[in-house]
Amino acid sequence: MTDVAKSTHPHMHATQEHSVLALHQGAHTTEQVGMAVKSVRARFAASPEIAVVLGTGLGALAARIRTEAVIEYADIPGFPLSTVESHAGRLLFGTLAGRRVVAMQGRFHRYEGYSLQQVTFPVRVMRALGARTLVVSNACGNMNPLWAPGELMLISDHINLLGDNPLIGRNDESLGPRFPDMSDAYSARLRAVAREVALERRIPLREGVYVAVTGPNLETRAEYRFLRAAGADVVGMSTVPEVIVAVHAGMEVLGVSILTDQCLPDALEPATVERIIATAAAAEPRLTELVAGVLERL
Repeated sequence: MTDVAKSTHPHMHATQEHSVLALHQGAHTTEQVGMAVKSVRARFAASPEIAVVLGTGLGALAARIRTEAVIEYADIPGFPLSTVESHAGRLLFGTLAGRRVVAMQGRFHRYEGYSLQQVTFPVRVMRALGARTLVVSNACGNMNPLWAPGELMLISDHINLLGDNPLIGRNDESLGPRFPDMSDAYSARLRAVAREVALERRIPLREGVYVAVTGPNLETRAEYRFLRAAGADVVGMSTVPEVIVAVHAGMEVLGVSILTDQCLPDALEPATVERIIATAAAAEPRLTELVAGVLERL
């Protein structure tokens, strides 16, 4: 992926190129994070309170942010580029529901060829910029027979089946502890607030377990049975690495999924990217309302 990074950054200077190589080879360091933060500060000086990761088809939330600055990923040392349809590649700085936020418009995935250190580097940078809360969203496949596409699910816990972990390698103690506790990875406090907002605004909200797999192919019938038996309600190809790093960095996390396709092995139908994006887009207003309502109460 290093060669791809070079070819998609034609104006990358030597420092940026070195940073990308270092991230690909090992864990994050204070020096790498500081280099990216310095680059961002040169363009936008204010400190965000909340970081938001926008997933597939979730552009409505970005549109609601009162944007003060936009920085392309290509202009930040160490940031890869998103290669996925429907994912932009920039940081948005501004206010949402009265809170100062930084939002990733476009995220990275393991299946794009990036290491999990590269995938999660933006979380490090957003934390160093001042954000203490991470709101992460995604589109996912639904394996719970009682739920339906288009519904929202509050993530209560996750299962990491990526076969990797972004914390592997030498640990920089200034960024977080060697062995972070994950017993409250998805903040019980924030989930309680989300449930209150959903109830008051009549937004149907499920709650369950998200399992992360590498992709990019969707799962077989046997794999859906396995994942469901393992305790997962939904399956996706993102979110878990970012949450692990956020918890390591001491951030409070709220995760919400949009259920986009039915993954019931005994009634499985082919899924298409177009249908998944359309389902996510139809659910955007409810997700936007829920997240905005939570931020108003923080």
